[in-house]
Amino acid sequence: WKGVNDLPSREVLFDFHGVPMIHSFSANWEKIQNFQARPDDILIATYPKAGTTWVSYILDLLYFGKTSPERQTSIPLYERVPFLEITISSTDSGVDLAERLTTSPRLIKTHLPVQLVPKSFWEQNCKMIYVARNAKDNMVSYFHMDRMTLFHPDPGDWSSYFKRFLEGNILFGSWYDHVNSWWKKKQTHDKIHYMFYEDMIEDTGWEIEKLCCFLGLSSSLEERKQITGGVQFDNMKKNNMVNYSTLQVMDFKVSQFMRKGKVGDWKNHFTVAQNEEFDENYKQKMKNSTLQFRYEV
Repeated sequence: WKGVNDLPSREVLFDFHGVPMIHSFSANWEKIQNFQARPDDILIATYPKAGTTWVSYILDLLYFGKTSPERQTSIPLYERVPFLEITISSTDSGVDLAERLTTSPRLIKTHLPVQLVPKSFWEQNCKMIYVARNAKDNMVSYFHMDRMTLFHPDPGDWSSYFKRFLEGNILFGSWYDHVNSWWKKKQTHDKIHYMFYEDMIEDTGWEIEKLCCFLGLSSSLEERKQITGGVQFDNMKKNNMVNYSTLQVMDFKVSQFMRKGKVGDWKNHFTVAQNEEFDENYKQKMKNSTLQFRYEV
């Protein structure tokens, strides 16, 4: 990642335990599956581009913003909150970074579907935070991320990407399977806090308060206000320690990692026909789900 001549080439999807995957997220599989979680670890799980970085940053500030303020300006967020399944040749794997964390709790992020999460997270009864985002905005955001992330499979043009998203033929698989299986798991597992990106946009402060409640953290209104300000999209976009601008595997000339951070940007991408096709597909795939999403706030 660090050397200019070390730029990765685009990878090809393959079926991995029933989920479309690439080498960079599966090469280290035995090590990932054997990862030893600790009881106070906190796992942040999302489908890609659903608010992972946002929640990671909030948690990092809640736990360490006051006690170790120097972290905020010296260590990029992807090292403070390692991405468990990533393995790219020229740098430390996510597992290595997680094992080297000296913080307590350790904050760890993943995009794995619920059935692929390493079993020790369940055995240790770790707290987990899942963030879901409406599929239309999620699709648009993921399309732009695939365009600028140089080792992700080539997204192709928007209309072919749209079709593959509906089929679930993209990295980390079907959005439908991901959000629904984590939602189903939450019904029987009280250590999962399920959040919605749209709620965070609408009232960040209230969502932080609910997070504190789930985590058993006492924070003052003043502290929460300060964090709410710091994690507003424009502030994060300008913050080089959280906006991924220090990573060589992303081409910021193609798109920003933090592009818009809005609800409803899908309206600038979907044609009328695509919107109708999407709604029809959605109705079929979600007919047995109690999950409710908002497409505008």
